[in-house]
Amino acid sequence: MSERKCAKKSILFSPGPVMVEAPVREALMHYDICHRSPEFEEMFVDVQEKVKRLFEADDSYYSLIVSGSGTSANETCLSSVFKGDDMALLLNNGVFGGRLDEILTKYEVPTVRLEFPWATMFDMAKVEEALKNNPKITYICMVFHETSTGMINDVHAVGELAKKYGKRLFVDCVSAAAGQFIDVCNNNIDICTSVGGKCLGAFPGAAYICAKKDLLESVPASQGKNVYLNLGKHYDIAKSNHQTPNTPNVTLFWALDAALDWTLERETLAGRIKRYQECAKILRDGMKEMGLKFLLPEEQMANTVTSVFLPEGKDVATFVSELADAGYTVYPGKGKYYDMNMFQVANMGAIYPDDCKKFLEVLKQHI
Repeated sequence: MSERKCAKKSILFSPGPVMVEAPVREALMHYDICHRSPEFEEMFVDVQEKVKRLFEADDSYYSLIVSGSGTSANETCLSSVFKGDDMALLLNNGVFGGRLDEILTKYEVPTVRLEFPWATMFDMAKVEEALKNNPKITYICMVFHETSTGMINDVHAVGELAKKYGKRLFVDCVSAAAGQFIDVCNNNIDICTSVGGKCLGAFPGAAYICAKKDLLESVPASQGKNVYLNLGKHYDIAKSNHQTPNTPNVTLFWALDAALDWTLERETLAGRIKRYQECAKILRDGMKEMGLKFLLPEEQMANTVTSVFLPEGKDVATFVSELADAGYTVYPGKGKYYDMNMFQVANMGAIYPDDCKKFLEVLKQHI
């Protein structure tokens, strides 16, 4: 057997996977159970209710858990909700808007595409014009926190248009849930998604969906175009048996449950978001003092991701490698921003103010 190189521990200032709290990691050691057991079913129902609280949902919503990444939850929804000649309106201003486009294309969903430059807010006049001109649109699809730039899109404004024109609103909240206030009711969100290994501070592989009950009731399993990622199947078996259609990643359910408990009970959702805002401010103030430039104006930035340009002459690949050697993981920019030597610092998960101050000390030595 070949020897495996052991990397030293790194502090993850990256937008997933994230640092987790001790009780979340310890939950992985839960004793083995069968997923077709009363104990699992009791935990499943408990997690469903906690997920609703994460999205500030009322009793008109229902939640589901999907074993997979955030993309698996998105694909579960978008491969299932469209029927006949229903159309999607896709609002895209980054990598993850493009990921939604990839799913819609793969399942041959007729789609009106509004492409906006990366790091640019949606033009609401164009959104409204598209809704007026395409009456077959049934869903508006968008990303809440476009992680590729760190931008928070104007979900509320889109939600108001969805309400005005009688459309459903699908929102990818993968990098937003537990990091931003989602408020599905106030923002007129009909169905949204996220995953444990982002702002919630669990592990990758346990994704979840929060949707209007009347929407779920209107999506039969036979309408889904995927066997495993089938929204109707997930809803039917969750409602009737408090289980998943196929064998789930049982161990990660316990960790997801522990992360929800930490966020909702110990720290509180408001407390967690406040910590993220505090950490982001420390990082941004410190990087400004170093003379670094940001991609976005601060009012458009997420609470958990900051996109920063290196000084002229610095190579981002070398810089990321040097920080890794110093014990810190950051992400290089995507697409054209990689060529512009942009990097991203995330403060998701178990990152605290002192961690941010120590990071800044190390960062200063490498710019």
